[in-house]
Amino acid sequence: MAGTPRVVEQAADRLDPRGTTRRRLLAGTGLASASLAATGLLAACAKDTKTAADAIGNFPKTPAWKFVFVNHVTTNPFFTATQYGAADACKLLGCSYQWTGSQNSVVAEMVNATNTAISGKADGLAIAVVDKAAFKAPVDQALDAGIPVVSYNADGARDDPGTNRLAYVGQGLYESGYTLGQRALTQVQSGEVVGFIATPGQLNIQPRIDGAQQAFADAGGAVRFTAVATNADVTKGLSIVDAYAQGHAGLAGMLAVDAGSTQAVGQTVKKYGLRAKGLKVAGGFDLIPETLASIKSGDLDYTIDQQPYLQGFLPVLYLYLYKISGGLLSPAQTNTGLLFVTKDKVGTYQDNQTRYEGSSTDAKLVDRSGAIAHQ
Repeated sequence: MAGTPRVVEQAADRLDPRGTTRRRLLAGTGLASASLAATGLLAACAKDTKTAADAIGNFPKTPAWKFVFVNHVTTNPFFTATQYGAADACKLLGCSYQWTGSQNSVVAEMVNATNTAISGKADGLAIAVVDKAAFKAPVDQALDAGIPVVSYNADGARDDPGTNRLAYVGQGLYESGYTLGQRALTQVQSGEVVGFIATPGQLNIQPRIDGAQQAFADAGGAVRFTAVATNADVTKGLSIVDAYAQGHAGLAGMLAVDAGSTQAVGQTVKKYGLRAKGLKVAGGFDLIPETLASIKSGDLDYTIDQQPYLQGFLPVLYLYLYKISGGLLSPAQTNTGLLFVTKDKVGTYQDNQTRYEGSSTDAKLVDRSGAIAHQ
């Protein structure tokens, strides 16, 4: 993978047509169950605002619509696949997107980016709603201005989204954390388990740590679960995970609910040989190369794939359909899935470098044969 994507405030609408994902259809949604971007690649994709998009397939000719993604960690490698998904959908549909927000989860910077998009008359907004109170007014302002808004990757609770966004595209966050805890409980029945979280309180990962904690509480056993804050900066987060492991000998489990903390857990387990010291379970989220390598080496048991490509592709598709239908095709609430990647599956990810997982810039068909695994 190349360097960290730094395409803040960049349009991307002229990448080559892309192939399909290699995931089976998501049960109940009818949607495909869906690293690093090169600056030069996306910079070459600037939008031509002087011409309308050509008709594509059976869609009508449209204005040159531009959709704005507001993100909380704009240069985080997790979102490389998300940017590829947005770019591919834009190429398919003849529109463009802009990637903006904050590099370090500063909500005020995200709100400012949202307000800028509204005043700039964006044709649609996709917002990672990491703080529902902060985004309530900006979302309403956008809707009042006739700008459709969806959330992606982060959102409020299912029964209280906190904003009036039209739909959420992303993983069921609380459910994924609960499932993480349940899986750990198949390997640990007693002792101390720590759960690391980079940005406590933010809605992209706080529901996960809450879910994991509840899973251990519901088990009613002898496992002591402790949540520990790390940092949005991966280097700082690693030092916190490292120090915690040194100060807590005999840990039974180490879990994490974000990509950076998961990577740090794998590196720390290897550094101190914690498997040989009684660590029974280690796992977390997302598919960055260091995490996949830790699974292959056995330093991590598993990671959870939430399909970030779909979190870019589907918001563009939904906003486009909303625009061409005059709002008759309203965006659909979409769970992008929960797939455990274990040692027996990790080779598939490492051997197939694709845009769909953010590990390659190339447009290519990932051919496969044989039976499809039951989920």
